[in-house]
Amino acid sequence: MSPLFTGLTVLFALLVLLGIGTPIAFALGLVSVVALLIVDGAGSLSILGETFFNGLATIGLVSVPMFILMGAAVASSPAGKDLYEALDRWLNRVPGGLVLSNLGACSLFAALSGSSPATCAAIGKMGIPEMTKRGYPNEIAAGSIAAGGTLGILIPPSVTMIVYGIATETSIGRLFLAGILPGLLLTSLFMLWTVYDCHRKGVGLMDLSRRFTWVERFAVLPKVLPFLAIVAGILFVLYGGVATPSEAAGVGALFCIILVVIIYRMWSVSKVTAMFRDTLKESVMIMLIIGASELFSYTLSSLFITQSIAEWITALDVNRWVLMGIINLFLLVAGFFLPPVAVILMTAPILLPIILQAGFDPYWFAVILTINMEIGLITPPVGLNLYVINGIAPKITLGEILRGSVPYVLCMVAAIVLLCFFPQIATWLPEQMMRG
Repeated sequence: MSPLFTGLTVLFALLVLLGIGTPIAFALGLVSVVALLIVDGAGSLSILGETFFNGLATIGLVSVPMFILMGAAVASSPAGKDLYEALDRWLNRVPGGLVLSNLGACSLFAALSGSSPATCAAIGKMGIPEMTKRGYPNEIAAGSIAAGGTLGILIPPSVTMIVYGIATETSIGRLFLAGILPGLLLTSLFMLWTVYDCHRKGVGLMDLSRRFTWVERFAVLPKVLPFLAIVAGILFVLYGGVATPSEAAGVGALFCIILVVIIYRMWSVSKVTAMFRDTLKESVMIMLIIGASELFSYTLSSLFITQSIAEWITALDVNRWVLMGIINLFLLVAGFFLPPVAVILMTAPILLPIILQAGFDPYWFAVILTINMEIGLITPPVGLNLYVINGIAPKITLGEILRGSVPYVLCMVAAIVLLCFFPQIATWLPEQMMRG
């Protein structure tokens, strides 16, 4: 049996397990164990435990639960409400200002929480009812929040970028910096489309039902600015070489907990316990996927599947941009069915040597990959953000949410095209900030 045929068999078995609802970590582990048993026999079982735990024996992984704790602290507090309120007060006189306020709040909350579902839930609970009350169509109200929530895996600090850095052994600090300008670009594209769409449909042109004084506008900032200062501080210590990602994440999580306790008086034992419980659940899930993906990668390598795929792609003898188009199509399809962390862990180690050989920058590719994963979050059949929005706004159908999300998918595709023509959007800031 050829390695490529073996690889297709392993992939088919994995898709079957995922299709019947098997958790990702268990599906990866089961396929790996069965494949090794069939090919190498029972003797291969002796290295399974060591391989699994080797995937977790990386100091950089310490930052994952810390950033998740940071996001859990912010998500459990009314910080999202305050972000939304602050931007609404400053943008209420702008055409379509309420939708812009929601998109801005999504981008800022995403930077704090690093979680797309948490962003959708936190901002959507307040933003969607307010938008529909003021006459915005359901498609605009739901689609803008679903798309804005995807920014959580691109704008730093991002758990997805940390996982990519660990999987490819690239600098997490550089990855964070590489995501800043593309994140701002994507947010700007979302906002430009929103202004055009609202103008075209004649909605949101008179968002003047409430007038705010300058005193009222500045009054809400003291609750918001400290959290944004934490994000800025994390980026500063990372690119300034002051601290490692793990140290920066730990300090950021501690400060976020202190702020939510002091600002929002969340010092009850039940609230703090819930915060740590949510962090533990998500961290364990990600760690299991990381360990199982290491086992899966070992299996692919042992069966010469990884090497054969790389050789096959290299032998295509096509223009490097055609190659990039094929890779993007593959990532897009993978993102339709799998969460970002799983796709990155399964594909990045295989694709990175091909990307480097074709002359592409690994940090630029990380941004391209992440935007592809963002598209997967608002497209069926998985489309996690679609279901989160439907859960918090059940009166809006999945069809309406999907129709409202499609233009933002096109904005993401436009961002990928712009990054292909102008890769400096992703590479300039890391080069300037981390010279030498």
